[in-house]
Amino acid sequence: MARDAKEILKECGAFLEGHFLLSSGRHSGAYCQMAYLQQYPDKCAEVMAPVAEKLKEMDVDLFVGPAMGGIVYAYELGRQCGKPAIFTERVDNVMTLKRFQIKPGTRCIIAEDVVTTGVSSLETKRVIEEAGGICLGIVCVVDRTTAAAPSPIPILASALKLELPNYAPDECPICKEGKLPLVHLGSRKMKEQAKQKL
Repeated sequence: MARDAKEILKECGAFLEGHFLLSSGRHSGAYCQMAYLQQYPDKCAEVMAPVAEKLKEMDVDLFVGPAMGGIVYAYELGRQCGKPAIFTERVDNVMTLKRFQIKPGTRCIIAEDVVTTGVSSLETKRVIEEAGGICLGIVCVVDRTTAAAPSPIPILASALKLELPNYAPDECPICKEGKLPLVHLGSRKMKEQAKQKL
C-alpha cells in the first residue's frame, strides 16, 4: 500500500513549521523545503508515483520543470511516464527557455514542487506558449492553493493537498505576535517590498 506523501516529507525533514516568506510574497506558519526530499531519489520516486499514474493516460509530450524546484520532479515524471523532461530557468530574473527548444504544438505539463498561488507557474506557461507549445496544466508535489486563491492554471494532479493558511504580509498573525523571525528559504529573488520585510 502506498505511503502518505506527508509522512514521507516529514521523514525527510521537508515539512517545516515556523514563520516563512513564500515565493508568492505571502507568509506562512509552515513550509515545504522540497530540496530535502530531493536528497533521496527512492523517496522522490515514491512520492511522485501516484501523480505519474494519473498522467499515463493523458496525451502529453513533454514535462517542463521551472528551475530550481521543478527540475527533479519533471525528470521523475518523465522517467515514470516514458516522456522527455526539460526545464526553464531565470536569466536576469526572467524565466526563459535557455538550453532547450519546444516545437510548436508540443503538449506540455508544468511540473512544480509546491503551488501556493500558481502565479510563478504563469511565467513558465508564457515561455511554453511563446515557443508555440500547448500548456495543459500543472502537476506538483504539494498543492497549497485555496478556494479563495485558486491557481490560474489548472492543477491536474498532486501528491499532497495541504490546506495551510498563508497571509498577506500586513495581515500575518505571526508577524503581529512578533516572536518568530521571518525566514526565506526559497531560491527565487523576491520583490523589493517583500525583501524589506526580512
